[in-house]
Amino acid sequence: MRIAVPNKGRLHEPALELLERAGLHVQGEAERKLYADTVDPDVSVLFARAADIPEYVSDGAAALGITGLDQARESGADLVDLLDLEFGACRLVLASPEDGGVNSPEELSGGTVATEFPTITREYFETIGVSPDIVEVSGATELTPHVDIADAIVDITSTGTTLRMNRLSIVDEVLESSVRLFADPTVADDPKVTQVKTALRSVIDADGKRYLMMNVPRDSLEDLKAEIPGMGGPTVMDVADGETVAVHVVVDEREVFEVIPDLKAVGATDILVTEIERLIP
Repeated sequence: MRIAVPNKGRLHEPALELLERAGLHVQGEAERKLYADTVDPDVSVLFARAADIPEYVSDGAAALGITGLDQARESGADLVDLLDLEFGACRLVLASPEDGGVNSPEELSGGTVATEFPTITREYFETIGVSPDIVEVSGATELTPHVDIADAIVDITSTGTTLRMNRLSIVDEVLESSVRLFADPTVADDPKVTQVKTALRSVIDADGKRYLMMNVPRDSLEDLKAEIPGMGGPTVMDVADGETVAVHVVVDEREVFEVIPDLKAVGATDILVTEIERLIP
């Protein structure tokens, strides 16, 4: 089974890191390669442009693809969106010059919109019943309203900084995007695909979680349970002395700092906080 992964750019390293953490170590150097094996003999990686990955998956060259929702939607390929990988977040927005007087999408009826995403842009305007002239460009989209090529643009933004630098203001949000795991519909239910999805999901679920282990007097156990903001009931195990129990629980990382003093106040000792590599329900 082959997984298509971005070959460069801001999505390349996070995608490889996610595969690594999921146990699918990519063997050899990924740079300048078209293919690479993983530690699983049944899984290999294909490196391609993020924009081309939906087509590779749709055509069967890869069973799975890691790329942005924006790229998948723009391609129009028939894909199954298996999993939000929760990185590469961005927005596709409609923007116009700050002093251009465009305050709503409806005002662009009969106007011109420049974009690198003509398919998404066309679908957006069809949904709201507006018919501008859509001009496809291959770069420097932000400049087009300032050189009289377009009245507005549809472009990707993460923080809005580039738009502000080019004196553009957001009129509307077209699409909220992040990197996803996509599958060829014919193999979406394949056991190997499910195995890969589960492995990646386990890494995502473990992010921001910590594993707490501690000892507590048996007669303080109920007080301790009241203080634990865990995912579920804690695991409680007997300790040899009979008067103490060991308690294990998963908590959100942001809660660790505040909960430790509360645990100690009800008698917890030998508290150990560890990171979690993977979390499988």
